[in-house]
Amino acid sequence: MKILVLNCGSSSIKYKLFEMTSKEVLAQGGIEKLGQEDSFLKVTLPNGEKKILNKYIPEHTAGIKFIFETITDNEIGVLKDLHEINAVGHRVVHGGTKFNKSVLINDDVIETIKECSELSPLHNPANLKGIDAVKSLLPEVPQIAVFDTAFHQTMPEHAYLYPIPNEYYEKYGIRRYGFHGTSHRYVSKRVCEFLNIPVEGSKIITCHVGNGGSIAAVKDGVCIDTTMGLTPLEGLMMGTRCGDIDAGAVLYMMKKENLTPDQMSDILNKKSGVLGMFGHSDMRELEAASANNDPVAKRTEDVYFYRIKKYIGAYAAAMGGVDVVLFTGGVGENQATARAGACKGLEFLGIKLDPERNKVRSKEAIISTDDSKVKVVVIPTDEELMIASDTMDILNNK
Repeated sequence: MKILVLNCGSSSIKYKLFEMTSKEVLAQGGIEKLGQEDSFLKVTLPNGEKKILNKYIPEHTAGIKFIFETITDNEIGVLKDLHEINAVGHRVVHGGTKFNKSVLINDDVIETIKECSELSPLHNPANLKGIDAVKSLLPEVPQIAVFDTAFHQTMPEHAYLYPIPNEYYEKYGIRRYGFHGTSHRYVSKRVCEFLNIPVEGSKIITCHVGNGGSIAAVKDGVCIDTTMGLTPLEGLMMGTRCGDIDAGAVLYMMKKENLTPDQMSDILNKKSGVLGMFGHSDMRELEAASANNDPVAKRTEDVYFYRIKKYIGAYAAAMGGVDVVLFTGGVGENQATARAGACKGLEFLGIKLDPERNKVRSKEAIISTDDSKVKVVVIPTDEELMIASDTMDILNNK
């Protein structure tokens, strides 16, 4: 069974084509700068070689059509005919309270995704454009929606409710939803397989740390809390997002600077976090500057690591203990200094990091010492495989 996975953003489209019998990746790549004159498609060929295809791609339907043409190209393609694709799985960011699992897309599902667009105005409309594009180009191929929020719908009320007047929750659905759910679901399941431990009875803290970042408390395979909230802004300090902040501070800045809600949103989402404190959002630049004793870089790292550590401690308390702390995402998988900084001072929980083992990059590994009561593990995430697996399961159970 061949399944295409699409992740459509406002100005990008990422894709992976899987042969699910072997879980082999047949083709992968992504369009960047969609709608701009210098847009391009970067393709990773089966031999690992990267190829850039420069072309003006005005919008999503044209982009997906270009991807289809590339997949079936005589020279670099992997399919003879698009009808070899059995289904398309889509990453959809916000499913609200309507969806606690992946679903086959129909008109009712599309309408509900539209309704959730108010909660995710940057992401859901782009996700819908991808669905519409496939519908117009391959109308007979089934499509499945896999929601970032679904895994977190098991959170209890005391974890997802905000202490605001009830009317705002009842009228507008203002509550904590959480994101990165597909990643948290994949790695929390995979780490149990990797460590050969049962899901039942496990207490796992999954740290998805990248340009965006979130942490989840996963007990018995079920999410009981996560750091992101109504939007992906809450929680950890991120590349350009501030994470947790006093709402009073937001109001104070708005009054002092005479800012509109949209201007304030732009500051908190796109100009804060590592970028706001350090001046650059790339964690590799931050790491290098900190190693050279740049005081601004060191201060920024201290805040970044401290917030991860604080949530690890909080979620250990929420679950009544912890068996596994897991790192994933671009930073979590590749940056030893970030993992060390986040675990520093958590020895009282039974966490002991092995400096040599911690040098690992982008591969599954235990990075704690043999006598550490808590296993600290790196598990590279694979959200696309999770989406493809859900898509296959839904097709097989139709």
